[in-house]
Amino acid sequence: MPEPFRIREAAPTDAERITQVLRDAFEEYRGRLDPPSSAHDKTEAVVRRELSDGGAFVAEADGILFGCVFFHPKVDHLYLDRLAVLPSHRGQGMSLRLMDAVESRARALGQTRVRLSVRLALTSHNAWYARQGYVFHSHGTHAGYASPTFLVLEKTL
Repeated sequence: MPEPFRIREAAPTDAERITQVLRDAFEEYRGRLDPPSSAHDKTEAVVRRELSDGGAFVAEADGILFGCVFFHPKVDHLYLDRLAVLPSHRGQGMSLRLMDAVESRARALGQTRVRLSVRLALTSHNAWYARQGYVFHSHGTHAGYASPTFLVLEKTL
């Protein structure tokens, strides 16, 4: 039986489709997050720049993208960024497979830690990442805010 989707490394030619997946996947957070998610303002140019600053993996079936995740190499860890799956395709294990791809890339790069950021307001997301082995590393504050707005979580591989 064929897999319902596959994970592959993103190419610059995927930028338009990745941009749309980000916008559609984060639409449910419009008006719910302070500060607002930058995913709403992503452009193809921004996505191409982020791809060149590390890369991304995409989840697709029959040439249609349903999910993505970016990664950015840092000195002491690999940063997992902007995990997004379209609402219509959630619950199929796509997020886990995308995260596994980033964690595998970290190992291939000789990194032993993966970090990510998640909004304090998204408590269900925080709990989901904890179930995947991510633990508190630090608090973060968006520019212009006096108190923390997100958590930095870390997983040791």
